[in-house]
Amino acid sequence: MVSAPTIKSPTELDFETSVFKKEKINLAGHDEFIVKGGRDLFHLLPDAFKGIKQIGVIGWGSQGPAQAQNLRDSLAEAKSDIVVKIGLRKGSRSFAEARAAGFSEENGTLGDIYETISGSDLVLLLISDSAQADNYEKIFSHLKPNSILGLSHGFLLGHLQSLGLDFPKNISVIAVCPKGMGPSVRRLYVQGKEINGAGINSSFGVHQDVDGRATNVALGWSVALGSPFTFATTLEQEYKSDIFGERGILLGAVHGVVESLFRRYTENGMDEDLAYKNTVESITGIISKTISTKGMLSVYNSLSEEGKKEFEAAYSASYYPCMDILYECYEDVASGSEIRSVVLAGRRFYEKDGLPAFPMGKIDQTRMWKVGERVRSTRPAGDLGPLYPFTAGVFVALMMAQIEILRKKGHSYSEIINESVIEAVDSLNPFMHARGVSFMVDNCSTTARLGSRKWAPRFDYVLTQQALVAVDNAEPINRDLISNFLSDPVHGAIEVCAQLRPTVDISVPADADFVRPELRKA
Repeated sequence: MVSAPTIKSPTELDFETSVFKKEKINLAGHDEFIVKGGRDLFHLLPDAFKGIKQIGVIGWGSQGPAQAQNLRDSLAEAKSDIVVKIGLRKGSRSFAEARAAGFSEENGTLGDIYETISGSDLVLLLISDSAQADNYEKIFSHLKPNSILGLSHGFLLGHLQSLGLDFPKNISVIAVCPKGMGPSVRRLYVQGKEINGAGINSSFGVHQDVDGRATNVALGWSVALGSPFTFATTLEQEYKSDIFGERGILLGAVHGVVESLFRRYTENGMDEDLAYKNTVESITGIISKTISTKGMLSVYNSLSEEGKKEFEAAYSASYYPCMDILYECYEDVASGSEIRSVVLAGRRFYEKDGLPAFPMGKIDQTRMWKVGERVRSTRPAGDLGPLYPFTAGVFVALMMAQIEILRKKGHSYSEIINESVIEAVDSLNPFMHARGVSFMVDNCSTTARLGSRKWAPRFDYVLTQQALVAVDNAEPINRDLISNFLSDPVHGAIEVCAQLRPTVDISVPADADFVRPELRKA
């Protein structure tokens, strides 16, 4: 049966705020504290941002455009005179994108990266992780004393730790980390103008607080982004769960799963279109929708008796092979090995040492993804695809294996559920449903894109070589695994989180204009 999970004591993640209402929720027997969001809280933003005259948003990648626009719009609604200014490298092609979004040099909301850092009281550092690692010393030197450095990822802390360093002691350091790619953060914020509280959940952490303002500022930042609820973490726990999650079920692993299953189904004689529907469409459509609104158990319980047998065979065969790769991945992240890999990969984007540049290659050019284009072209509006039992068994086994790794490594249930469940089914999978794997992966951060490309083949390989072989050999189903799944306390915790979910689903049309420019359709 399920062993008692090791969870960091909730008291270690408690916090105090003088601006927002802190609420207690119970997840699988553990008390945690959150702040619920909503547009009705925007009037509190001037109090939360007390002492801040300018917020500098540095970078225009995945998160930069979304966070800058959401902050600007929320502060305008609050009738605040705080300036949101974009800071970019001189000559950056992103200047045109920022201008198109309403920022300009003429009104003081767009400028040079280091001038913006020097002039800002709150600096949101949203450039790529590898760029942070290569430029942190110059960035730190331009921060004003007693200013606040804001991160949306704990990567920089992990990099500094690997060098035996930390942040300057004369600044506050906070993090607000939306549990979704930047385009999702913006899209749901815009959709949420009609539905109070719609958006992407965020975690927040306070690493350093030099003057007592850090928690209120972090929570104000999260509320201004439109987060339905904000939960506490630490920067260290955040980067471990986030970098790991991207390589796991959020991006890399799900890519590996669908590649493996599509190949299996077609090799066994299934029509290509049907194989695509029974892999990608099944996961990104009906499975994700069911998990989002009713939980994983509802996927299993909605199957016929014969379907449950197929699910159990797939689950039993896939759980430990998936866990094997996930375990290795988590330890690579925690040890700093994966962080170092990202930094080195970023440097290979450019010619050096007499060797050519190696930017990221495409990941959607194989037969499978061409079939996907054809399937989507004839897909009826609102079609969520078939609930294919074998695919469901593999996907849910992967999700449960990731949950168990994070539990055993001491992460809170809020973090576990957001990084392993909510972000996958509510933020990321809808993008693959709309336009395939590249549209999902390549709208994310550089770190996520690199990790997905690196780890997806590992999951494809282990499923093909171990899990599917076990099924073909008719190895007995591990009844303890199935029993553990059916009785796991995480299901009750997911149900609590689902009650905090906005009623709006993200809308990702094929001609979406809120995504990276290179991914927009003409």
